[in-house]
Amino acid sequence: MTDTPGLRRAMGGFDATTVGIGSMIGAGVFVVFAPAAAAAGSWLPLAVVVAGFIAYCNAAATAKLATVYPSSGGTYIYGRRQLGPWAGFLAGWSFITGKLASCAAMALTFGLYAAPGFETAAAIAAVVALTSVNLLGVTRTALLTRAIVSLVVPVIAFVVVVAFASPAPDEPWVAAANGPVGVLQAAALLFFAFAGYARIATMGEEVRNPRRNIPAAILGALGFTLLLYLLLAFALLSALGPDTLAGSPAPLRDVFDTVADPGRPPTGDGGAIPRAAVTVAAALASLGALLALIAGVGRTTLAMAREGDLPQALSRISTRFGVPWAADVLSAVVVVVLLLTTDVLTVVGFSSFGVLLYYAIANAAAFTLPERQWYAPRFLNVVGAGGCLVLAFTLPPVSVLSMLAVLVAGVLCRMVVLKVRGRP
Repeated sequence: MTDTPGLRRAMGGFDATTVGIGSMIGAGVFVVFAPAAAAAGSWLPLAVVVAGFIAYCNAAATAKLATVYPSSGGTYIYGRRQLGPWAGFLAGWSFITGKLASCAAMALTFGLYAAPGFETAAAIAAVVALTSVNLLGVTRTALLTRAIVSLVVPVIAFVVVVAFASPAPDEPWVAAANGPVGVLQAAALLFFAFAGYARIATMGEEVRNPRRNIPAAILGALGFTLLLYLLLAFALLSALGPDTLAGSPAPLRDVFDTVADPGRPPTGDGGAIPRAAVTVAAALASLGALLALIAGVGRTTLAMAREGDLPQALSRISTRFGVPWAADVLSAVVVVVLLLTTDVLTVVGFSSFGVLLYYAIANAAAFTLPERQWYAPRFLNVVGAGGCLVLAFTLPPVSVLSMLAVLVAGVLCRMVVLKVRGRP
């Protein structure tokens, strides 16, 4: 049997950190703050802290596992090696199905900001273009993500400053919907925004000096993004108030309407130039998240194909560019089908459930490792796994039931395949 080509270790620590930041910022800032505010009310910053703490537990587990298994696949590989093939399959299947939905959501977010009225066509064009970038090699992916982050972060910082400087609205303090459960539901939705550091681990086979660079990149990206989200949560509550924030489809843009006329709700006609800057930043951030999501899904698909849990044809790697071209192309095709057939903005909860289950398995796998580092004590794995499951089952019932149905379908298909192959 001939050796198949491997992926290239072309990414340094800074590039890996940038990929993680670009993934998280694109999802969190422009997608989940309004529904999270609807659930948490004035307790939105507490929900950000809860989501960030669970994300830290998961980041510590992922960082430790990634140094032991610095290859593509993330928790699919970790669960398979530490807990067995079924745990690995559940992690990989949760990640792929949830993140394909996330890809479609990010693509449509780009279309809604960049080409209102033609959002589906713009979303499909973005998927095709960014898949092409991924097929040219991981260094192009990191370079483009770095450029996007360098443009988006200053715009978000500007929004935070403007929001804190604007007059406070005449809105009363609003308690969380359903009390503590509302805060947990908001944290579960916000967790969708913290999942970007997984992209670093799933590309572990392409990072130089992984034992040093992967933990530093994961923790650095998470710390930066948590601080940004916390500042933004306080700023949006300060400028808009909890009720207005909860009902706003584009709260970062609406900040400038409030500044233009503090006495009325946002109408969409204030601060044309700043609003345009936020629109461009939203489109770029969505592209950055989509770029990293496509890369992460493709590499987990590659790992599952290598192990025989997906068709072997998906393990093909380009000898010229060193990328899993078959997995990337199939991922793009599935996302385009979702864009043409589904209202993907309703699947954020679906994706969050899959990601939370994925990280519950990561924490369980990390718990079995004998060697510990200062940033990954064993008790954090217990807290992380339990926290992920609690948050997952506070999500809306339709999201929970939909993802459970997808997981059951995947398990049944794998059982049939194993029976045909004659494997236990």
